[in-house]
Amino acid sequence: MSRRVVRQSKFRHVFGQAAKADQAYEDIRVSKVTWDSAFCAVNPKFLAIIVEAGGGGAFIVLPLAKTGRVDKNYPLITGHTGPVLDIDWCPHNDNVIASASDDTTVMVWQIPDYTPVRNITEPVITLEGHSKRVGILSWHPTARNVLLSAGGDNVIIIWNVGTGEVLLSLDDIHPDVIHSVCWNSNGSLLATTCKDKTLRIIDPRKSQVVANNFEEPVALQEMDTSNGVLLPFYDPDSSIVYLCGKGDSSIRYFEITEEPPFVHYLNTFSSKEPQRGMGFMPKRGLDVSKCEIARFYKLHERKCEPIIMTVPRKSDLFQDDLYPDTPGPEPALEADEWLSGQDAEPVLISLKEGYVPPKHRELRVTKRNILDVRPPASPRRSQSASEAPLSQQHTLETLLEEIKALRERVQAQEERITALENMLCELVDGTD
Repeated sequence: MSRRVVRQSKFRHVFGQAAKADQAYEDIRVSKVTWDSAFCAVNPKFLAIIVEAGGGGAFIVLPLAKTGRVDKNYPLITGHTGPVLDIDWCPHNDNVIASASDDTTVMVWQIPDYTPVRNITEPVITLEGHSKRVGILSWHPTARNVLLSAGGDNVIIIWNVGTGEVLLSLDDIHPDVIHSVCWNSNGSLLATTCKDKTLRIIDPRKSQVVANNFEEPVALQEMDTSNGVLLPFYDPDSSIVYLCGKGDSSIRYFEITEEPPFVHYLNTFSSKEPQRGMGFMPKRGLDVSKCEIARFYKLHERKCEPIIMTVPRKSDLFQDDLYPDTPGPEPALEADEWLSGQDAEPVLISLKEGYVPPKHRELRVTKRNILDVRPPASPRRSQSASEAPLSQQHTLETLLEEIKALRERVQAQEERITALENMLCELVDGTD
């Protein structure tokens, strides 16, 4: 008599549940742009959602605790002249987010801990280098201020956000539109998918493909007949991959193992409403006291709904087996160290005592002064051609003086604005 052997796994009974109605974010005009990104990004402090906006692109940033109905006049992050197509929080600074747009630019923003009283319109830095729309963003997992962008020009650019400079430009690898890009855990390699139906593993510092022969899959899983794009989210701590179909109403999740058959179906979370996009909380933002192993932020047409994945346990004690040490907010490398060839695994933290996000940390950008790089002296022209008339010199001096005065006035106004915002922050902190 044969007996069916049940595979042992602590994740066989992962349970998905939508948050209560009062924990959702209501009256948000989610973007209607037909793009394949998640439209939502979340970290332990903030929820960011790409929204409808007139006169360009915008996204909204809400403190996680600000649930319920969102005021229609709530300040937005505006600055792009075209629709925002992707957003991504910096893994090493919870107050910094990058946005990519149809206007061919990438902008990096500093989000204050307090609620601003007006739209945020000035990014910390604007990164210009793509010739067509930019639809993909991904921060380096271990190196400080390293950001990847991919555009409709089939080019991947890796930036040093701290200086605004291009570190690497991969412009001869993809013959067609890039669909997705993902770093490996230490940021030494990239995986990309492309319209030419080829999956590539790329060493970005060597600008070469190191593997793309994937004709024989180790496992093949039939999903459904929907033609919507799948948004995959992988949790390396639990080896669970979650697949969210855009336009679908379900989240399917699978456990990945090193032994055949490699991929094990766990369950499907289903709801009535289809998802317009999906955010995925980093592990350090989860509630370990409730055995929460994943949290999604599902976008509807007019709201965002948290979906919580838990492993039911009777004990109230910290569950070590569910929460191994996980990547924290500290980078392991500087940008120039990574560029020179160094690799480092993420700096891990324990979640035993829970995670408290650090206070506001400012992103400082130090641009290289192009005036320091002087062009070679040109041959001296004749006296009559090289010397400007006295009246022109006088006009030039007047203009320079006026520019100097205006710059001083703008700086004084910026200092005044900063002082007022700091006072507002102190008042808000005092009432918490």
